[in-house]
Amino acid sequence: MTLRYLLDTSIVSSPMSRTPNPRIVQHLDEHGHECAIAAPVWHELTYGCRRLARGRRRTALETYLRDVIQAAFPILPYDAVAATWHGDERARLEHLGRPAPFTDGQIAAIAHVNGLVLVTANVRDFARFKDLEVANWSVAPHA
Repeated sequence: MTLRYLLDTSIVSSPMSRTPNPRIVQHLDEHGHECAIAAPVWHELTYGCRRLARGRRRTALETYLRDVIQAAFPILPYDAVAATWHGDERARLEHLGRPAPFTDGQIAAIAHVNGLVLVTANVRDFARFKDLEVANWSVAPHA
């Protein structure tokens, strides 16, 4: 299996939203075998789920996380190489007066050091990172 894409939380959570984005669902169906998630994304997903009150919604999300996300996508670590790239980028961005949220930097670093396209519905959040390829599966491609 060759990985090409690193999925952000906005993409992974879309199929379980009240109104799933059909473009995201289609891309996941077509490219799911080429996708991974970052450890910080897994954290965001599990944290968000565990914050919910016990009930049908939380049970459905727990099942989705275990049976779909964890079963289908490798979870890539935030390791020393990623931490070094992230530290360099964080310092560069702060020097420019354009700091980025810490978790976004971790996710960007994992995508960058693994040579993966970061897929997100929030392209603006990741546009400031240098040498990071970003794709938005929630909208139609430009003609």
